[in-house]
This record gives sequence, C-alpha cells and structure tokens, in this order.
Amino acid sequence: MEADKKLTFQLMLAVGTAVIGSLQFGYNTGVINAPQKIIESFYNETWFDRNGEPIPPSSLTSLWSISVAIFSVGGIFGSFSVGLFVNRFGRRNSMLFANVLAFISAALMGFSKAAASWEMLIMGRLVVGLYSGLSTGFVPLYVGEVAPTALRGALGTLHQLGIVIGILVAQVFGLDVIMGNASAWPWLLSFTFFPALIQCILLPFCPKSPRYLLINCNEEDKAKAALKKLRGTSDVSADMQEMKEESRQMMKEKKVTIVELFRSPLYRQPLIIAVILQLSQQLSGINAVFYYSTSIFEKAGVEQPVYATIGAGVINTAFTVVSLFLVERAGRRSLHLVGLLGMAVSAILMTIALALLNQLLWMSYVSIIAIFAFVAFFEIGPGPIPWFIVAELFGQGPRPSAFAVAGFSNWTANFIVGMCFQYVEAVCGPYVFIIFTVLLVGFFIFTYFKVPETKGRTFDEISAGFAQRNVEKSLPEELNALGADSQL
Repeated sequence: MEADKKLTFQLMLAVGTAVIGSLQFGYNTGVINAPQKIIESFYNETWFDRNGEPIPPSSLTSLWSISVAIFSVGGIFGSFSVGLFVNRFGRRNSMLFANVLAFISAALMGFSKAAASWEMLIMGRLVVGLYSGLSTGFVPLYVGEVAPTALRGALGTLHQLGIVIGILVAQVFGLDVIMGNASAWPWLLSFTFFPALIQCILLPFCPKSPRYLLINCNEEDKAKAALKKLRGTSDVSADMQEMKEESRQMMKEKKVTIVELFRSPLYRQPLIIAVILQLSQQLSGINAVFYYSTSIFEKAGVEQPVYATIGAGVINTAFTVVSLFLVERAGRRSLHLVGLLGMAVSAILMTIALALLNQLLWMSYVSIIAIFAFVAFFEIGPGPIPWFIVAELFGQGPRPSAFAVAGFSNWTANFIVGMCFQYVEAVCGPYVFIIFTVLLVGFFIFTYFKVPETKGRTFDEISAGFAQRNVEKSLPEELNALGADSQL
C-alpha cells in the first residue's frame, strides 16, 4: 500500500506536464475579460478604417459577445471529439497533437492587431476553445489512468488547480502595467504559445497510459514498463492484476460508442451522475459571481476593483489546494456535498446583502465576504470533483465516450450561463442568485441520494457496484412479471 501512495519523479512529471493543458484552459477562460475596453477600441478603430465611420454600439456589443462566447462553442466541439482522438492516438499523443491548435490560435490572436482583423481574433478564440475542450477530456483521462488508486483523487484535483492558476495568471498578466494595455494586448492573448511549447518538449519524456497500452493495445510488456517508471518499483503485479481484471470485464462487452452509452441500462446511472455533476459545476453560479464581482467591489468602495477580483482568484487557488489534501481523507461525495451546501448558504447571504446594499452601506462588505466564501466552497467540491470522478465511474471501454458526453454537458452549460446571465440579471437584479440557490439545493439532494463514494476503490469495484444496483433494481420487476405469469 505504501508503494501505491508513492509520488515518484516520473509520476509527477507525467501529471505536471498534462496539467499544462488545464492551465491553458484556465488562462484562455480568464484572459479576455481584463482588456475588454482596449479590444473594443481596436474593433472601433478597425471598423472606422474600413467604413469611414465609428462602429454602431449594437455591432460592437455583438462583436464582443461573439469574441467571448465563441470560446465555449469551440469547447463544445472539442470536448465531444475527445473519444475520437484518445482511442486512435492514445492519451499522451492526443495531448501532443492538440498543441498544434494552441500554436495556430496564438498566431491568429497575436497578429490580429497588425493585420487589423477582428476576424483573426475571433477565429483564434474559436481554435483555442477547440483546444481547451479537448484538454478538459485528455487531462483528467490521462491523470486518472496513470495515478495509483490511493492518489487518484488528489492528483485528479490538480486538473482544477491548473485551471484556477491559469485564471489567476491571466488576471495578473491582464493588469494595465503588465500586458493589459493598448500596445501589449496581442501578446497577452498569444501567450498561450509558450505553455504549449513547454508541453510539447516535456510530453515525449512522459510514459503512455499503462491502461491504454494493456487494454486498448494489448501490449502487456509496454504497460508493465510504463507502470514501473510511474511507480518507481519493479513489483507492479497489483496494478497489472487490477488492469487485467478490468480487461477481462471489458472482453465480455463490445466497444462502447456514445450512442450505445445512452442506450445501455448498464451505463445509464453512472452517465446521469457524470452529467449532473458537470451541470452542478457550471450551473452553480460560479461564473456569474465572477461576472458580478467587479460591480460589487465598486459599490463597496474598492478603488481598484481589479485587485479585489485578483484576490478572489487567490482564494480560488488556495482552496483548490485545500481540496487537494482533503479529497483522499474526506472523500469525493462528502466534499461535493459540503461545497454545494456552502455555496447555497453563501448565495443566500449574497442575495440579502445585494438587496440591502442601498439601505445599509456595511452590507457591501458582507457581499464581499459572501463572494469569497462562495468561491472557496466551489473549490472544495463542485470545482475539482466533477472533472476526475468521470474517470472513476466508468471502465476503460466506455470511459472516452463518457468523457465526451460529460465535457459536452459542461461546456454547453458554460455557454448558456455566459450568454444568458447578463439578461437574467437585468430582469432579476440582486435576486438572480436565488435561481442558483434553488439549483444548488437540487444538486445537493441528487448528490446525497444518488452519488456513490469512490474514494479508495478500484475502477472495477466501482463498476461492479453499479452492476449490483442494476441487478437489485431489475429483480423486483422480474419477480412481479413471474407473479403475473403464474396468475395466468
């Protein structure tokens, strides 16, 4: 068991290199917000040069909305394509090939100002969204398959840590004194080139997924060699036995496509859980809080609200680290429940504070505390757990398809919140967070009754648990059918 908890250099290299893709996702999520006014000025100047008149406000709003939302559109297509790549090229090589998209997007966005082309910027956002959608599938899948059972949760949390660090780096780089200014903003958007280059250099030194080598490629010797590197020991018999048992279970069923994943009763329950957990992340209101935070900080009298937003990013990162240490002690289900409940209470507090902001000035500080608490509870559970628990709920056969469906659900919900929040907020005002409170309570109830604890269990044990539930569920139906036949 001690070997199972050992952090070797090869394991840290493999996981750390993979998580560069998570950092890229976070960076490109947050990078567009800080230089909004400057990029809008670029759109206006380009429009004037082409048409001899300033850009109409409605056209500027549409162009900016497309620039932001096109990232999620790319993410939707990318996440749904995960299975096509990982089954054909493997987990590691898929991450390597995806960096071509990062290079293309960096070139498009980086040279958009010089070419006086907002079309290049928007196309770059689409391409980097496609890359990020693929990464949200590749990274948790690879990390989940190279990590030992005892460390799978903690290492899986690193995907979310990479995302929040990426967001924080984007917020810092987006400061006016660094790259968030009229001359340097193309560098800010094209910075994605450098992490992609580093990942391309490091990935060839990382082992391929042992599970992919054994189960998908039937290359036992290569799988054993990869495991020895990752575990830092010559005795990998326990891991090999676990993977062989998983392979034997897979031999009983044919390869699972996305359509078969939806049709098969065997996968219905874990698929529903995977999708609902992804929705609990995006429909929790976390993005809405970040959209709303700047105006709240302004009302609270903060002279530089951008620094307060960076403070929220620091809280975001700090509590992801807390989750990293708690996930193997408290368990996935418990942390998710605590996170959802804490977010619901914080949302109620935020609603009260925002509603009374004009009557009681000190309520602005309550709203700031509520924002920080909301972010902290998000990173304890709903932030990291939905990403890596998908790998735990499914065996090797259906796992890529499950990641594609889960990623598609996540990105679609992300797109809906991003597009609709400003309109809903205009109608509901400070009471908009009541909607998220209701959703959070619903997700809490679902998690409490339907989500199993996966801490310390092998993939095969988790799959067997769902199979047992299906048997228990179908048994009363069969007995009722037999009873009806006997009466006839």
